[in-house]
Amino acid sequence: MTAAHVTGAAQGIGRAIALRLARDGHDVAVSDLPDKQDLLEATSQDISALGVRSIALTGDVAEAASVSDLVSDTADRLGSLDVMVANAGVAQTKALLDVTPDEYDRVHAVNGRGIFLSYTEAARQMIRQGNGGKIIGACSIAGHKGFGLLGVYSSSKFGVRALTQAAAQEWAEHGITVNAYCPGIVDTHMWVEVDRDLGAINNVGRGESMRAMAQGITLGRVSTGADVAGLVSYLAGPDSDYMTGQSVLIDGGMLFT
Repeated sequence: MTAAHVTGAAQGIGRAIALRLARDGHDVAVSDLPDKQDLLEATSQDISALGVRSIALTGDVAEAASVSDLVSDTADRLGSLDVMVANAGVAQTKALLDVTPDEYDRVHAVNGRGIFLSYTEAARQMIRQGNGGKIIGACSIAGHKGFGLLGVYSSSKFGVRALTQAAAQEWAEHGITVNAYCPGIVDTHMWVEVDRDLGAINNVGRGESMRAMAQGITLGRVSTGADVAGLVSYLAGPDSDYMTGQSVLIDGGMLFT
């Protein structure tokens, strides 16, 4: 039995990924911030109901000691860490001229340093185990194209692509693959907040910004967490063994590269 860890798994895409990996047969550790303990426990219980082991851990991916504990607790309690999904992230919708240095740092602390810490701590554990592994990070279409009013968020996601490529090259000798998934517009709480903030900036009603952006989706609908989880399932499984260093678009046809 393989063991996976999914950060930011209390709700949204992270929860969908955790449940999909459980259906695939992985034991799954889930983590999120302490203030999401109740939602996190519910996710863990739903995973256990699928017949695999699950543990719920709280921590902050922006803090090195916290990420170290999340990784070591997963390996100690589930027996190993074979799949690491660095899913936790935050969005920011704001004109660049209005962004303060502290706000910039907050986004990069989670989306940048959080991915770096999750990648490196997972890699250290996998190297100690000696059996390789799968490291998977949360990128975005905003990691392939910078978007106005999402400039700081976009810059953090471009960083995820670069880190994924570098890590893939450095850890291949240990049998570790490193890839990332790049969603577009996903029907989650985060995108509700993005829609709200865009609406306030552009003086349009609730849902109007998301509908306007969704018009550019070739498949004609916004994504669900399950859509993204399907790609992560592939990246976590043996069919992707010859794939590494890639940040894969899963956006219904918004960008074509």
